[in-house]
Amino acid sequence: MLVLFETAAGYAIFKVLNEKKLQEVDSLWKEFETPEKANKIVKLKHFEKFQDTTEALAASTALVEGKLSKNLKKILKKIVAKDAHEQLAVADAKLGGVIKEKLNLSCIHSPMVTELMRGIRSQIEGLITGLPSREMAAMCLGLAHSLSRYKLKFSPDKVDTMIIQAISLLDDLDKELNNYIMRCREWYGWHFPELGKIITDNLAYCKCVCKVGDRSNFASSDVSDILPEEIEEDVKAAAEISMGTEVSEEDINNIIHLCDQVIEISEYRTQLYDYLKNRMMAIAPNLTVMVGELVGARLIAHAGSLLNLAKHPASTVQLLGAEKALFRALKTKRDTPKFGLIYHASLVGQSNAKNKGKISRMLAAKTALTIRYDALGEDTSAEMGAENRLKVETRLRLLEERGIRRISGTGKALAKTDKYQNKSEIKVFDPSGDSTLPVVSKKRKIQEVDEQDTEVAVKAKKFKAELKEGTALEDGEPVKKKKKKKDKEKQAEEEAVLSEEPPTSPIIELPSNGNSNFVSTDLK
Repeated sequence: MLVLFETAAGYAIFKVLNEKKLQEVDSLWKEFETPEKANKIVKLKHFEKFQDTTEALAASTALVEGKLSKNLKKILKKIVAKDAHEQLAVADAKLGGVIKEKLNLSCIHSPMVTELMRGIRSQIEGLITGLPSREMAAMCLGLAHSLSRYKLKFSPDKVDTMIIQAISLLDDLDKELNNYIMRCREWYGWHFPELGKIITDNLAYCKCVCKVGDRSNFASSDVSDILPEEIEEDVKAAAEISMGTEVSEEDINNIIHLCDQVIEISEYRTQLYDYLKNRMMAIAPNLTVMVGELVGARLIAHAGSLLNLAKHPASTVQLLGAEKALFRALKTKRDTPKFGLIYHASLVGQSNAKNKGKISRMLAAKTALTIRYDALGEDTSAEMGAENRLKVETRLRLLEERGIRRISGTGKALAKTDKYQNKSEIKVFDPSGDSTLPVVSKKRKIQEVDEQDTEVAVKAKKFKAELKEGTALEDGEPVKKKKKKKDKEKQAEEEAVLSEEPPTSPIIELPSNGNSNFVSTDLK
């Protein structure tokens, strides 16, 4: 049996002297405890040394990819072909399959071969003569570095790590600039508070403070290169009647130093933005055309790399940056968010509030295609991104026109105008909450309302009857009351009873409050 062993210095082919001892896999390591024992098991047959690191790298990359290099093919034809009847032990099963296919040599790969390779590696210095350990270590280190560079496939124009660092630094600079500018306005505002209201631009404010210093110098200084003429006149007029306090020259110097820092950071931020813009156009031109430099860079930074972002589906690209809101909505069983970082894209910002969800969904789908094209494609043009952006803009225009048609109305479907309801945001105090009276039940309220209605009806009847009596008395006619049949019958019965029995008590009429009440009294 022959053994193919690869090293950083070259290819080595060993001849197995005692194959019986290889059968005991568990105790095979004992045969390689010393170089003397190892030489009794295997013997070096041929060693092909590499010329330089480039050749070693080519051979190593071919072995990693499972391919047969030209140099190895020559060695196997020259050495192993003579002993074609013997098996060739290889460390990689894939390489063994390639050798068997091209050279028609029987290759073997098993746990026994793995243990044999481990033993040879432990005693490699004793088995290969003429190769010092220091030289072997240097070759291993050089090949490791070269192989690592090759695996990375280093390309300065295709490194997305720089984009991730640049966008993070840009966000940090924005935060620091805001803090510095707020501190500068507040500090100088004690001396000249009116300046902050007149000059709204932060950079122009800091430049004015740096150039002028004390507010008393505004009258004699020329700031026309920083401010327009109208604002300059307002600043000079306000400086003469300012309500600010007087400050020392040392305080003014510290404020000016802070303003210098703000101006320097602003200039560096502009430079960094240009750098980020150029890097995005070099690495992901189609993504940049679709969503812009800042949004594209934030998507790459959030995913970790351009390749990781290319593995995400369109739905994930749409919601990148809104993970907390998504899981909160799923937990509380509410509506899930419609967009994440992609919300800041210009196309989503142009759409109406009603169409933002549709546009963000379509934009995410087209953006996912452009990301994969940038990450995995060989072409560096931005034509695909421009085409997809045009499609999204056309879709946005159609959605907006549909809304306009619906508002204007057509012959078949007229516009439906909703009833206007004025919803005031001002809340009015309800005094019923402060009442200490007992709450009256609904039934009792209904009964009281019914009783009041009946009383009103009776009073109205009485009032009508009195009116009729008054009119009759004026005319001199006696008032005739309408009586029903039942009342007439009752009156006839009472008269019959009274005629049979004489009355025992006289009836005396007593007037009280205009109402006639009949009171009966017994006279004894």
